[in-house]
Amino acid sequence: MVRSRTQSVFTRRMERSDEGGFSVVGREPDELVVEEPLTIRLDDHDASSTMRTPGHDFELAAGFLLSEGAVEQDQIVGIRYCGTGTAVESEFNVVSVETGGRAKPPTARLGSISSSCGLCGSDAIEEMTERVRVLPAYEPWSLEALASLPDELRRSQPLFETTGAVHAAGAFDRAGKLIVAREDIGRHNAVDKVVGRLLLDGRLPAADMALVVSGRASFEMVQKAWCGGFTALIAVSAPSALAVAMARRAGMTLVGFARSERAKVYSPDSLV
Repeated sequence: MVRSRTQSVFTRRMERSDEGGFSVVGREPDELVVEEPLTIRLDDHDASSTMRTPGHDFELAAGFLLSEGAVEQDQIVGIRYCGTGTAVESEFNVVSVETGGRAKPPTARLGSISSSCGLCGSDAIEEMTERVRVLPAYEPWSLEALASLPDELRRSQPLFETTGAVHAAGAFDRAGKLIVAREDIGRHNAVDKVVGRLLLDGRLPAADMALVVSGRASFEMVQKAWCGGFTALIAVSAPSALAVAMARRAGMTLVGFARSERAKVYSPDSLV
């Protein structure tokens, strides 16, 4: 079933008059991005719920569970809609990931660590280091190549062109070729969809790929990139201090404020 990702609504277009106030100049349709809840289940246990843009739901579920450490790369044996009834009854808003019992039962309501959860930065980094190995040595990335990738990703954002209200993430190889791009109202969801697609295609770890995000580089973005084995994370905005600390611990290349004419390198100290 193909789910609609946008919805048309009528709006009143307002413009400032010569006298300085706003007045209605007409009514026109506007295309808005759809936002619906998705419940992710792991082996018949509720794992998490998130608000997302419908589409690529299986990838989202797989990528999320991998980045949370709930599944390993070779454990997923099936993904389907429903799990609590028929897919129609759940309006295609429940996805069940099956491992045949190979994954541990999830803690209810799994979720990424947020700035308000009370876990300090050093503890968060130590938890990731215990769960995911430091990235193996890799050939240094070209800053010139990395800085151009956000512009390339921008050309693969049809939903943003229509609505102006979604985030994007994309995986690129060293030649600058786009491997997969995904859009979602949630920036974390967009990354999970990219990671999930590569996971289901058997292309992880993504050691020779760079992950590009349309927003800032938060702790969660580095976490998801690290779990996916990406050796470079590129953002059009700034990273957080914790994101930089985690990228340096992982041995990941982290670039912020990436534009074709400029960029800032936060990790590591050397690029070519």
